[in-house]
Amino acid sequence: MKEPGAILLVACYELGHQPLAVAWPAAFLERAGYRPAVMDISVTPFDEEKARHARVVAISVPMHTALRLGQSVAARVRAVNPAAHVVFYGLYATLNAEYLLAHGAHSVLGGEVEQKLVELVRGLEGNGEHHTASATPTLARLDFPAPHRAGLPSLDRYAKLERDGRLELAGYVEASRGCLHHCRHCPIPPVYGGRFFAVPRDVVMADIRQLIAAGATHITFGDPDFLNGPTHALRLARELHREFPAATFDFTAKVEHLRRHERHLGELARLGGLFVVSAVESLSDAVLQHLAKGHTRDDVAHVLKAVGAAGIAFRPTWVAFTPWTTLDDYVEMLDFVSDEGLIDHVDPVQYSIRLLVPPGSLLLHTAAMRPSLGELVPEGFHYRWQHPDPRMDALHAEVSTLVADAAERREDAAVTFGRIRAIVDRVAGAASRASEMALAGDRRRPPRLTEPWFC
Repeated sequence: MKEPGAILLVACYELGHQPLAVAWPAAFLERAGYRPAVMDISVTPFDEEKARHARVVAISVPMHTALRLGQSVAARVRAVNPAAHVVFYGLYATLNAEYLLAHGAHSVLGGEVEQKLVELVRGLEGNGEHHTASATPTLARLDFPAPHRAGLPSLDRYAKLERDGRLELAGYVEASRGCLHHCRHCPIPPVYGGRFFAVPRDVVMADIRQLIAAGATHITFGDPDFLNGPTHALRLARELHREFPAATFDFTAKVEHLRRHERHLGELARLGGLFVVSAVESLSDAVLQHLAKGHTRDDVAHVLKAVGAAGIAFRPTWVAFTPWTTLDDYVEMLDFVSDEGLIDHVDPVQYSIRLLVPPGSLLLHTAAMRPSLGELVPEGFHYRWQHPDPRMDALHAEVSTLVADAAERREDAAVTFGRIRAIVDRVAGAASRASEMALAGDRRRPPRLTEPWFC
């Protein structure tokens, strides 16, 4: 399979970033002497010619949306090239391996997949027969090359940094993979089981250099949690700033890590840190305990002040609808966002996020989840669940429709927030309250990436 294009790597959706989950397998394959073709259907049309020519088609599905799209890609591949060996890889491939292998996938790879993919290709090359690779996650430390980004769409096709009314090209890297924690709603723990793998600093810097050479002025550290390895993270941020002092960055970190490593926040800001994404999920201590988040409402309030004092914008994410979230909890979330001046820090889609329970979820083993849990929807890759308060399921449907419409029209986040709060006040039987920020057109918005969607 050494001929160009005999292996096709397909990205379906990676939150608006140039797909590292394709660039890294491409690098491993290139190092082994192969010349893979690449495709990102989130920004380019499906290329039938590439699919027709490929002997192996590997589809990256790191999240739920990507898996839904990946299934349609696999169907199109089978239609034009039924002899191709179809591989799904990534977090959601592992969680849904049984279904995928029963519906047209020949192999499923999970965990640290790149070397396994090379070995699979070599095996197929040796005898030409289809062999089903084990769906058991591979958790072995890899010898990373720098990601191979040649052939991917240019950075201007992806999410950009929006800051002070300007748009800047952004690049996406990962300094680590996996996670040390076991948050029950997260797809990472069922696959990685608390394992965490640091990517060597020279590999990450080599990737940053090629992204900045391609025009990026901002870097997203897309690790599940940048502060899983705080020493590694700080050394990388220092080296980035030393080599590219004008470059900025953002990162993701747990509330508990931001509190534990509060002393480093000022330095991260001085090194170019603009904002941090943190999975707050809820302000209800009961909900946080059911999700095993490892923080409390008081921790959120503390971290919000600490991050702000350091000069970093705090961008919380939410799981706004769970079986345990009450209407009062939802009202409190909106009040917190408004009172703390966070309306422009939260993409409105966050107010519609409903707990996703995929096959393999740690939530399936909890007594708290059992009363609300419904049947598995195999083709939807999730379990249904029903809220004990019918108003919450109806509210979710109404808010979801509203935010989808608002995103389509590129509505101001403050206006969308005000409309959501009006709906919630109506459902709660309270007097309607207009957002104070809804009419403030000259407000200073915090830095953000332009991709608003999630999962």
